[in-house]
Amino acid sequence: MTYDTDIIITGGGLNGPALGLALAQAGLSVTVIDAQPARARANANFDGRAYALAIASKRLLTAIGVWNRVAGDAQPMMEIKTTDGRPGEGPAPFFLHFEAGEIEDSPMGFMVEDRHLYAAFLAAMEAEPNLTHLSATTVVAQEAGAAGISVTLSDARTLKGRVLLGCDGRSSGSAERAGITRTGWGYGQTALVCAVAHDRPHNGIAHQFFMPSGPLAILPLKGSRSSIVWSETEATAQAIAALGDEEFLEVLRPRFGDFLGKVELAGGRFTYPLNLTLANSYTADRVALVGDAAHGVHPIAGQGLNLGFRDVGALAEVLVDAHRRGEDIGASDVLDRYQTWRRFDSTTLALGMDGVNRLFSNDNPVLRAARDIGMGVVGAMPGLRRAFIRQAAGIAGKPPKLLRGQVL
Repeated sequence: MTYDTDIIITGGGLNGPALGLALAQAGLSVTVIDAQPARARANANFDGRAYALAIASKRLLTAIGVWNRVAGDAQPMMEIKTTDGRPGEGPAPFFLHFEAGEIEDSPMGFMVEDRHLYAAFLAAMEAEPNLTHLSATTVVAQEAGAAGISVTLSDARTLKGRVLLGCDGRSSGSAERAGITRTGWGYGQTALVCAVAHDRPHNGIAHQFFMPSGPLAILPLKGSRSSIVWSETEATAQAIAALGDEEFLEVLRPRFGDFLGKVELAGGRFTYPLNLTLANSYTADRVALVGDAAHGVHPIAGQGLNLGFRDVGALAEVLVDAHRRGEDIGASDVLDRYQTWRRFDSTTLALGMDGVNRLFSNDNPVLRAARDIGMGVVGAMPGLRRAFIRQAAGIAGKPPKLLRGQVL
């Protein structure tokens, strides 16, 4: 079979470019197919979307040459405060407080706006000779064979590669066309996402406030701004989203509190229905899934992108090692190594976040007392607290080389 490229990647969000750069830098030829117009997204005004990057994710970005392009726009997170309560009331007496000094790396993570992160990826892809980036293009068909896989693009072109890597989100066309089914359920919640400007400095502190209708995350951005990820029941979220900006703020302020002073909107407002969706397999013939295509999780703790980057690190290492040994990188036994490495970890974390959301998204007095006592116990045990931090930071155990900052 004659190949146009070694690796075809569908999905140009963030996981796709990260995976493409890692593989291209190791000597493989890569084509990244991006449905969005690249320049428009990279040059867009701030729209409120931002990501919490764990320590391991920062190490991966450093290893693939992206972090130096975005470091100046990254806000360090020095502390995380997690509390339980109700709108308009103070926090419960027991809470969790994590500080950067409790683990060997500091800060605990970084907040980076989507527009800055994507622009950094775009510049890195343009500078990589082994990577071809096709923007404003989608895959409409795919056919796997014994020696490779062929895809048909929205402009009627065809590409032949050794393997197709699906980084195309929760409604992954790569997975659907490969016959991979999904398991999942909705939460009856919708996330209201925006950014606010405030009078007082946030001092790099991230807040997670658990309310009966769902969690409210207040995450520090550069300057006196914070990213808001506010989960509400579907009906309530729909009503709030329909409000004008000032009415929206009137509903937000009692939940937000006044610890950062006066707050005003600093960008657009978005809504996202919340659900859990897990691919029943991460691989098929000549296909592997990454990120949300493999596991779409609740945004609690901001772990979605970080889980995706763990997939990126594992899959890149598996494919590069196989390539250097002269193996067929699209063979089922090679792709199975990736699935064995990642599926249990990501499914466990996804279900763990599902359990936390269910435990806290209610006003049951018995559960309320139990979870508050539980947070108090964890907060009083430094060793257990450090274990939580290391797991969230992606540095527990032995992560893939890229997530340790090592070049493949």
